[in-house]
Amino acid sequence: MFTGLVEEVGIVEKVEFSSSLSTLKIKTKKILKDTKESDSVLVNGVCLTVVNIGKEDFTVEVITQTLSKTNLVRLKSGDKVNLERSLLPTTRLGGHLVTGDVDGVAVIRRILRGSGQWIMQIEPPLNLMKFIANQGRVTLDGISLTIAEKREKDFTVCLIPFTLEYTNLGEKREGDKLNLEVDILAKYVEQVLHSQKKLRELSISIPSGSISRDFLRKVGY
Repeated sequence: MFTGLVEEVGIVEKVEFSSSLSTLKIKTKKILKDTKESDSVLVNGVCLTVVNIGKEDFTVEVITQTLSKTNLVRLKSGDKVNLERSLLPTTRLGGHLVTGDVDGVAVIRRILRGSGQWIMQIEPPLNLMKFIANQGRVTLDGISLTIAEKREKDFTVCLIPFTLEYTNLGEKREGDKLNLEVDILAKYVEQVLHSQKKLRELSISIPSGSISRDFLRKVGY
């Protein structure tokens, strides 16, 4: 698990894409502390496993399925990526609970640049809009952000100067794509509501003390 609070912006040193297993070599400093092979690191919002550690860099592997559902496939040498190490039991939860399992790729439709903040208009896949709520939380490229306003097909987030300076969002442009993870609590609530709906539709009654695997499968678990 992660918090969505970026610890460091790393630089992609090398990218090797293949049809089966791709690798990313990322230059960093802070992230290397207390990190070892097999640890999980959040890279632009994607939970990846460290397979090699150098003096000033680390390497992660990326499977084809992950490339197909994230913006990592667009990375090239020199690109900046947001990095965060996984949570410790003693870590303060300053953002929100983030899994690193990207739900979809969102598009930056508009950027309003002001002296005190930037406002980004974000268009997610339509099937994810049901998880978006005013003042709720989302993760964009690994950054925990509050939803300022939800509309029919998009939402906005406000970026303060600190966020722009210490993440890669300050270099983003209109049309760029961001990895989006919606709030995990919203997904669980949706699952419960969906199960209740299926129960009503199927008119299923639960015999006392006899919840079976077949019953759980029918109601969506």
